[in-house]
Amino acid sequence: MSSIDLYLIRHGIAGEHGSYANDDERPLTAEGKQKTRQVAQRLHALTLRFDLILTSPLVRARQTADILLEAMLSQTVQVSSHLAPGGKLEEWLEWLQDGRSPDATTLALVGHEPNLSTWAETLVWGEARGALSLKKAGVIGLALPEQSLVGNSTLFWLTPPRFLR
Repeated sequence: MSSIDLYLIRHGIAGEHGSYANDDERPLTAEGKQKTRQVAQRLHALTLRFDLILTSPLVRARQTADILLEAMLSQTVQVSSHLAPGGKLEEWLEWLQDGRSPDATTLALVGHEPNLSTWAETLVWGEARGALSLKKAGVIGLALPEQSLVGNSTLFWLTPPRFLR
C-alpha cells in the first residue's frame, strides 16, 4: 500500500440533538451549510483536492460531503457505513487495505465525533487519549505510512473551522 494523506472532516453545524425522531436524519442548519461552504472554499483556495470523499450515511455528513463536492474538492463521494457513529477503525482499515483503489492516495473522511478524533489519536499514538478535539467543519490531516498505520501515522494538520473561513 502506498502512503496516504488522510483528511478527517467533521460534519457542519446540524439541527439540535434530540429535535428529530430519527437522529440519523438530522440535517445541517442554514448556518452550518454557510460555514461549511466557507471552509470548503478555503480548502479549494489552498489547492487541496481529494481523490475520494468517504462519508457517513447520516444526512448531516452526506450534506457536508456534497458541499465539499460542490466546491470541486473531489469528483467522487462514496457512502461508508464505517463512518457512522460507532463505526470501527479496524473495519475501515480493512477497507483501506483491500477495497480502496490504489490510485486514491488523498482521502477525505466526513463523519462524527468522537469517532474521528479517536481514530486520529489511534493512528498517531496507537491509542485514544482524549487529547484531540475536532470542531464542526474542522479538519485533521494525517500522513499514513505504507505499512503499520496504527501508532505510526503523522499528524500534519489540526484546524478549527474559524481558521478556514
